[in-house]
Amino acid sequence: MSPLILASASPRRRDLLAAAGIPFTVVVPDLDEWDHRTHPALTPAEIVLANAQRKVRRVADRHPRAIILAADTTVWCAGRFMGKPADRQEAIAMLKFLSAKTHEVLTGIAWRDGTAADGGLKTHVERTRVTFRPLTDALINDYLTKVNVMDKAGAYGYQEHGELIVAHIEGSPTNIIGLPMEIITRWWREAHPDR
Repeated sequence: MSPLILASASPRRRDLLAAAGIPFTVVVPDLDEWDHRTHPALTPAEIVLANAQRKVRRVADRHPRAIILAADTTVWCAGRFMGKPADRQEAIAMLKFLSAKTHEVLTGIAWRDGTAADGGLKTHVERTRVTFRPLTDALINDYLTKVNVMDKAGAYGYQEHGELIVAHIEGSPTNIIGLPMEIITRWWREAHPDR
């Protein structure tokens, strides 16, 4: 069975793969991610997909025969990118901006099977629509005491007390966490039809 390498430092992506029973190792790609400031001409979908592909290529240089999975997630709301907050004040500002609005969580994924004759590259951008409850200052402060949001796009984690701030979603719940597992598990089964 070909091993899977997760090209990501995200603990949430590791948790999702482990929960799905997919064996993997982690190799963190050493590169600066593109964003709307470095590449303003690109759409949110183009940026997350480009970052995922760049991560796969970086790891494939060292592990050419492995199956490599990489991803990049961003939040897009009313024409604004919402990346990881720099500090608590920016996190508060992001949550206030998202309050009572619907936004999109976009995850670009790239999958490269180094054992496939054709190079085995698959890519996909998953979109999930998330609608926030109206958030008061007190609710935002309560949420920020419960959840470390500094490493989370949009300054929130759906899997951690998401019920406090999220009214409803349309689409993949695991996409909001960082990997659309409906796609990943299908690709894993296709790569291992004997399992």
